[in-house]
Amino acid sequence: MSAMATRNPLARGKRERERARAEKQKEKAARRAEARTRRESGPSDVGGQDPDIAGIVPGPQANPWGDEPDAEGNDEEEKS
Repeated sequence: MSAMATRNPLARGKRERERARAEKQKEKAARRAEARTRRESGPSDVGGQDPDIAGIVPGPQANPWGDEPDAEGNDEEEKS
């Protein structure tokens, strides 16, 4: 037998997994940095209002389907 040590065949797979993990971490860091710069350079909240709810009026809203009669017309129809 030779005095030279043989490498475990499973060690190669572990090295490949570690390299893949390190590469994934680098990609994640790059994506996070890009997102951070995009957020910083993007439109800021100048109006002090959330853009998702800008223009929404509080209170009762009109029925978007229009299948319910108005409250004003209900009284006259019920009396008839």
